[in-house]
Amino acid sequence: MTELRTDRLLLRRWRASDSEPWAAMNADPEVREHLGALLTREQSDADMARMQAEFDARGFGWWALESRDTGAFLGRAGLDEVDGELPFAGVDVGWRLTRSAWGHGYATEAARACLAFGFGTLGLTEVVASTTATNLRSRAVMRRLGMTRDPADDFEDPTVPDGPLRRCVLYRTAAATVPHAAPVPHAAPVSDAAPVSDGATVPAAGATPAG
Repeated sequence: MTELRTDRLLLRRWRASDSEPWAAMNADPEVREHLGALLTREQSDADMARMQAEFDARGFGWWALESRDTGAFLGRAGLDEVDGELPFAGVDVGWRLTRSAWGHGYATEAARACLAFGFGTLGLTEVVASTTATNLRSRAVMRRLGMTRDPADDFEDPTVPDGPLRRCVLYRTAAATVPHAAPVPHAAPVSDAAPVSDGATVPAAGATPAG
């Protein structure tokens, strides 16, 4: 599995030790504000197992995000195939950070590394990002990445119940518009990493809006 390094961040394979901080994030109402219901520990563990299984199968997906300075778990960032139920297709860039990591520019830094990998290594020609219309933090990150929004692309997420989280916005960026200052890739043998979780059920794949 390819790992990515930026000045401050390591985007790496998931480890068993990530399960507790990942579950704490998914049980935090502020982290989940634009994502829907809080997750139980079992749901969070299954989500982590699914992300690693999909990455192993496809060669891209969601990386665990770690501080290179402290080794602290910061959340996730990565690339995902857009859910087939949504009214657009392609590959989506996203991020979700623990609350203590907000406000440091980590989301932008991690997303730039993901875009460089997507365009430079995977050969993608376009990457999209979506979030709820009210998620101003993530929308600001998308703009900092140079992504652009056409209001005609805004959509109602059919996978979300009626309410404030159903209305979403879509941003796009093309390979030609992204600087090729790629992160330093680091190939890590899968066998060197601890298992994600023991006995977790892997649910069906699905894209998650940037959160």
